[in-house]
Amino acid sequence: MTAMWRVNPQKSALLVIDMQNDFVLEGYPMEVPMARHRLPRMRQVIDGCRAAGVPVIYTEHVLLDSFDVSPLESTYNPALRSAGMRQGSFGSKVVDDLRPEPHDIIIEKHRYDAFHNTRLETVLRTVSGLNQVDTVVITGTLTEVCCDSTARSAYMRDFKVAFVGDATGARSEEAQRATENNIGTFFGRVLPAEQLLAEIRDGGEGEAS
Repeated sequence: MTAMWRVNPQKSALLVIDMQNDFVLEGYPMEVPMARHRLPRMRQVIDGCRAAGVPVIYTEHVLLDSFDVSPLESTYNPALRSAGMRQGSFGSKVVDDLRPEPHDIIIEKHRYDAFHNTRLETVLRTVSGLNQVDTVVITGTLTEVCCDSTARSAYMRDFKVAFVGDATGARSEEAQRATENNIGTFFGRVLPAEQLLAEIRDGGEGEAS
């Protein structure tokens, strides 16, 4: 997709999707090696956004022991009925390498789409002043599941989507490429971290109306 707009830090918020211990650490239930390998790039994006005053919002995908809060998810992946992302557990928390700071926002969710039945949209509409945020920057994992679902949902709500290709992690290179192609063709811009940070440093100069 041709760059019809540039990332303006004053109008943007960063989403760090599901970078939890259970998804990232070696040997943990939902391990995504690509997400672990891309931690340094995600750290670079988070630090650059914080330095520019961009709000940083983390999501944590959480399941419960008391009842099956995401029954179709556990139907398709039965292992989740007994392990993975349990509320309050070490595995459900964001990895230390990307640890949230006190002023960051954490959104707990039970579906792939971070907007579904959460306060995310309310936060985006108010975090920088009423309706000031019009762009979401997406990083995290899984590229083809929660990142993709959230990007599409943001687009449906008229947010511009900046999908950071080398700061998202999929189960495979094929899944990564396919998702980037779909997002970049229909739902937003796919750009590398260096380009994202360059646009943020420029302060959105040259942004199309």
